[in-house]
Amino acid sequence: MQPYFMPYAGYFRLLAATDLFVVYDCVQFPRRGWVHRNKLPDAQGRPQWLTLPLAPADVDTAICDLQFRDGARDDFERQMRRFPSLATVPTELRERLLDFSGTPVDYLERTLAHACASMGMPFNTVRSSTLGLPGALRGQDRILAIAKAFKATRYLNASGGTALYNAADFSSQGIELQFLPEWQGDFSSVLERLLREPPGRIADDIRRQCTRP
Repeated sequence: MQPYFMPYAGYFRLLAATDLFVVYDCVQFPRRGWVHRNKLPDAQGRPQWLTLPLAPADVDTAICDLQFRDGARDDFERQMRRFPSLATVPTELRERLLDFSGTPVDYLERTLAHACASMGMPFNTVRSSTLGLPGALRGQDRILAIAKAFKATRYLNASGGTALYNAADFSSQGIELQFLPEWQGDFSSVLERLLREPPGRIADDIRRQCTRP
């Protein structure tokens, strides 16, 4: 799964219900996606983007090759002031949000790991960019190559992947293809939820809607 910035709770089912979560960072950065941004309510309660300050990059840049622009911390702090819920962020979480050392993927892993730790959930990950996959591999073939690299016997995906992958093709490689059910509940960023709810309640929401391979 592509690394997302403080995604909704349903995303974390892929971490809770698997032995290994592959950070899918070897693919083209989706500029209109959720890798680098999420929505929080502003002072009027309207959802507005909170966006990671990325350096300019070519259209075909892979997620793993993204960089932060100069002054990223100051830029992000200015953005945070637009959201009342971020005025009282706990110190440890604030430090994570404002730590722009390393690459955006480093940042996304740190913030996902912090969210998981807060909710008492596992965070066992590896980056797909470390596998050296052939650039010619695309779509399902790339996913199969990743699964085989880890000798996986099952592959779990979000419900949106049902139209992308063929169970028979996975089965022919000795891999069972499974999908999570559609998420039922709050689609707010986990950042917003952690600021207004007990972490255990969010974790319970996640575990109730997991399909364990």
